[in-house]
Amino acid sequence: MGDEAEFFAAYDAALRRWPVAVHSLDVPSVYGTTRVQVCGPEHGTPLVLLPGGGSTSMVWFANIEQLARTHRVYAVDLMGDIGRSVHDGAPLRGAGDLMAWLDGVYEALGLSEAQLCGHSYGAWIALRYALHAPHRVDRLALLEPTGCFAPLSPRYLLRAAPLLVGRTAERERAFRRWETGGASEDPRWEGFLDSTASARRSKVVVMRRPGAAELSACAVTTLVLLAGRSRAHDVRRVAVAARRLLPRVTVATVEDAAHHSVPTERPTELNRVLREFLG
Repeated sequence: MGDEAEFFAAYDAALRRWPVAVHSLDVPSVYGTTRVQVCGPEHGTPLVLLPGGGSTSMVWFANIEQLARTHRVYAVDLMGDIGRSVHDGAPLRGAGDLMAWLDGVYEALGLSEAQLCGHSYGAWIALRYALHAPHRVDRLALLEPTGCFAPLSPRYLLRAAPLLVGRTAERERAFRRWETGGASEDPRWEGFLDSTASARRSKVVVMRRPGAAELSACAVTTLVLLAGRSRAHDVRRVAVAARRLLPRVTVATVEDAAHHSVPTERPTELNRVLREFLG
């Protein structure tokens, strides 16, 4: 089995472990096809989930059962990143193309409005989308948002540098263990993450922080959920900036969680906060 075939086998195995019935859709667009995992009651409140870079929609395995009790969940593989979305169309030149891509996903799914939740890079896309199309975002949940309110830590960027030279399972694992402080993960999830080193990316758009005036004009009710042990950025600085810049924001912290593993490492607390916020 080739390297990328091993990744897709790990992806499919991860999806089979989801504790809810799920239907996979491939949504066409000018950029390519977007894989969306759909679950939850047909008439539930629509909720779109955007994963962090390099984790795919599979990252929600510990959250999906709780979220799908009340919501019609659409868990998306990001265009340009790894996963089962296929970027074989128009290039992604910047944030504007990502907004057009997500417009198309909403339209193809028949969503005039939805709640929107993103983690890390996915949180940056989610925030950008709320600024771009606030009428389409009922509530916005940003989990450990990067590129939104404060810069990435120089130490984090330095530790990530070997991945830019060449991704291997060993380098991916070393970076994760440094960032999480060596916290143990579900071994099956660890195996999936190891497999992602061989997956192909086409274009991950560089994150540029929104301006203060843009953020101050955001009328969408927002949750910023931070990880107390995050090494990606200064959590206190992110919290202060979010409270100062967003007019309708709640900031909360999962104290004993790290940046990369906040959806998976402390799911009970995360699920409780998300359900209270999303309603």
